[in-house]
Amino acid sequence: MRERRCIVTGEVLPEAQLIRFVADPDGCVVPDIAAKLPGRGMWVTARRDILERAIAKNNFSRSAKAALAASADLAVRVESLLVRRLADDLGLARRAGQLVQGFDNIARAIESRTPPAVLVEASDGSPDGRRKLTAVAATHGLRPEIVDCLSSEELSLALGRENVVHAALIPGRFSERAKLEAGRLRGFRPASGNVGLLDDRADRSESCRDKGTE
Repeated sequence: MRERRCIVTGEVLPEAQLIRFVADPDGCVVPDIAAKLPGRGMWVTARRDILERAIAKNNFSRSAKAALAASADLAVRVESLLVRRLADDLGLARRAGQLVQGFDNIARAIESRTPPAVLVEASDGSPDGRRKLTAVAATHGLRPEIVDCLSSEELSLALGRENVVHAALIPGRFSERAKLEAGRLRGFRPASGNVGLLDDRADRSESCRDKGTE
């Protein structure tokens, strides 16, 4: 995986641990979550506090050597875009048959020949259910990674089913993508608590609106 230098800390990190930004034709800083937009990229460590520091210290303008405008709600927009990206990936995994839903189905999958690589747990779900699933995995010598960045409401929207609390991803490209995207999202929201940004908040910036991003 390629590495990039954070324009705030100067640390060189894998791209999966950073967020790419570009300047649009109006000189506004635009988040490029998928790292596909044209233009010179400016990379920031995937953490809310570091992005807010970039805004406060005018690091984007310094990096571009030009006057750029970074909206005050940029971190909120990035968080919402990361939520949507992870949710979309989970939806794709479900349609591809790579995702298991429901406590009992996951418990059976853990005991199968192809146990889940990732447990997806609602951030506002009961800790008891999570403990039971991880205990079942432990009895089989397994330690699947936990992705708990999305609320039950967000998981339900992503998977087209009500009251989703537990899901799991079998090993493959979707489980690897979920690990990476959850890693970035953790820098912008806690792993538990009240969350709920799977809405149009990413499109409601007062200025420097997000153009062409996911």
